[in-house]
Amino acid sequence: MRLLTVSSLLLSFFSSGLALQIQCYQCEEMMHDCSTAEFIVNCTVNVQDMCQKEVLVKDDGIHYRKSCASSGACLIASSGYQQFCTGKLNSVCITCCNTPLCNGPRQKKRPQSSAAITLNPLQLPMFSVNIFLLMSSILC
Repeated sequence: MRLLTVSSLLLSFFSSGLALQIQCYQCEEMMHDCSTAEFIVNCTVNVQDMCQKEVLVKDDGIHYRKSCASSGACLIASSGYQQFCTGKLNSVCITCCNTPLCNGPRQKKRPQSSAAITLNPLQLPMFSVNIFLLMSSILC
């Protein structure tokens, strides 16, 4: 019984997104936003933990570069190019994010997803009781 409970807990943790791999869009010098399924890649586990997006304004239009990145490298690059992010000709903007496919197009504000767990104050005591019962069954 304990093995089943522990296995279920581990499965729910890993299926809830706690695995350390992220998916990002990846393309090099594209004239379009390259945010379609063919450009989705799996980033290197435990190394590339962020998505990076570069927007370059050139003579012939806007160019995009998207990729997986390590948090350190991405944050250093984005802060180093911040002064060049003007939106004008020869502008370079680099942004970093850490949720799946976050280097795609900007999402419009939408209602909260039903997949997210939100507890209102009335549900919190029952949630605590369930966690307590689950933990006590594991420890006994």
